[in-house]
Amino acid sequence: MSKDLHSILNQQVANLLVIYTKLHHYHWYVTGDMFLELHEKFENLYNTTASYYDAMAERLLMIGGKPVSSLKGSLEIATIKEEYTIPPSKEMLHSVVHDLNILVESLSQAVDYANKANDDVTADLCVGASRDLQKEVWLLKSLLA
Repeated sequence: MSKDLHSILNQQVANLLVIYTKLHHYHWYVTGDMFLELHEKFENLYNTTASYYDAMAERLLMIGGKPVSSLKGSLEIATIKEEYTIPPSKEMLHSVVHDLNILVESLSQAVDYANKANDDVTADLCVGASRDLQKEVWLLKSLLA
């Protein structure tokens, strides 16, 4: 299997852990007039990212890679940044849209690497994740309109 595919999947694992943690942070600390809607939305999103986090790590193991499995290691290779503050709800939304777009873009790269490696299963996993996350971006952007 391609070393590049291992690296890009490992970055997905790291990014998914970071966004999972960030979504919990936002879920716990969201306030304001959109509280109920965002509290539920952030919970749904962290559940979605948790399932992809596990699926990407397991797929990486299946193809001979070694997924990052520590917070420190994840933060070192993630392109999504963790959150230290409690921003207003609209900023939370903008941040999540930004992070989901990072995931979608890197999933597209993973599909390219998987196709070059003739790994249809990994490509399919990444396409499915991208499809679901693109829909979430669309839904979140509607809240910002």
